[in-house]
Amino acid sequence: MEIVFTKDYVYLWALAMAMALFFPVRKLIFVLYMRRAQKLVDPDEAETRRLQRRAGVTSALLCFVFSMLYSHYLFRS
Repeated sequence: MEIVFTKDYVYLWALAMAMALFFPVRKLIFVLYMRRAQKLVDPDEAETRRLQRRAGVTSALLCFVFSMLYSHYLFRS
């Protein structure tokens, strides 16, 4: 079991962390987008779906970059 915690599996750990962080970060970013949109105008259903997709893309990129940097820092030698 200790072989999983080696430098060879850095990409596996980065992917696992990115997947674990994706959903809470997406929800947080979506709520921030919705609050900003509600200050400007009352968003309709199409605008809500657009903001949901935008939050998904933003959180996927953010979680992937963070997890790669963190995993490489954690498993450096």
